[in-house]
Amino acid sequence: ALKGGKMIDKLNKNKVGFALGLLFGLLHLGWAILVALNLAKPLMDWILGLHFMKLSYTLAAFNAGTALIFIIVTFVVGYAAGWILAGIWNWVHKK
Repeated sequence: ALKGGKMIDKLNKNKVGFALGLLFGLLHLGWAILVALNLAKPLMDWILGLHFMKLSYTLAAFNAGTALIFIIVTFVVGYAAGWILAGIWNWVHKK
């Protein structure tokens, strides 16, 4: 990583965790919005078609409580992944 044009060897695990958690949470907020607007199935059908797949499936009805839990869980998973990633980065780049 660069800081002021200089290479830094150590990442802040909490900042990386928060950034990745926020990214995961925002992506899943977007998915929840697509489900609420009934736009998720057409998007999934298009993506599956790009992979040469045609599946028969149904999406559950939108539920705000489930969406909130979904977003919180994905934020926590993203935070943990970022924290672990920064820890591995710091370990690999030890001087």
